Amino acid sequence: MQDLKVVEDNRMQKLLIGLLLDGIGMISFSIPFLGEFSDVIWAPIAAIIMARMYKGRVGKVAGILTFVEEIIPFTDVIPSFTITWIYTYFFQKPKEKK
Repeated sequence: MQDLKVVEDNRMQKLLIGLLLDGIGMISFSIPFLGEFSDVIWAPIAAIIMARMYKGRVGKVAGILTFVEEIIPFTDVIPSFTITWIYTYFFQKPKEKK
């Protein structure tokens, strides 16, 4: 029973961190011209964080997609961390224990 609580807390922690990071990514969208320049710095940082938050194939693919989403102008409104969280906890098939 205790293990379930730990897993649930980790989910909520990842969601809150993801919402915060999505917000940071969207802030640059609100600053014309300067915001798009800041994406050059934010894109690799967000990609690395994403790859570390979600292990395995999901993290690698999400990291690449996050980098692309952040580096392309005017796509900052896409909440990539939140979308990855939803995919991970609602759509990805659970792994079988060995």
